[in-house]
Amino acid sequence: MPETNAQQGSAAERMGRRKEIIGKVVSNRMQKTIVVQVVRKKAHPFYGRVVSKAKKFYAHDEKNQAHVGDFVRLEETRPLSKLKRWRLKEVVQRAALLPETVAAETQ
Repeated sequence: MPETNAQQGSAAERMGRRKEIIGKVVSNRMQKTIVVQVVRKKAHPFYGRVVSKAKKFYAHDEKNQAHVGDFVRLEETRPLSKLKRWRLKEVVQRAALLPETVAAETQ
């Protein structure tokens, strides 16, 4: 018996929500790949001091739109290569370019 559209549901509903993380781009020297550093801060269970943990993620950037220093939002995806498990969803905040950086890029 064929299923109706109501019974099938969309692919997004079947897969569930994908994880998202926000981090800072530390490298974009590879083609269509960026390296994003995500910093997590958590209070130590006994001492109470805030401890920072940093981890780098490799992400797919199809249009090469992210630059070093940008804050980006990544979305979890299927394995794209040995290291890439994330895809660039959006650039949250662009990095501020210094005047000498802009002058060096134009020359």
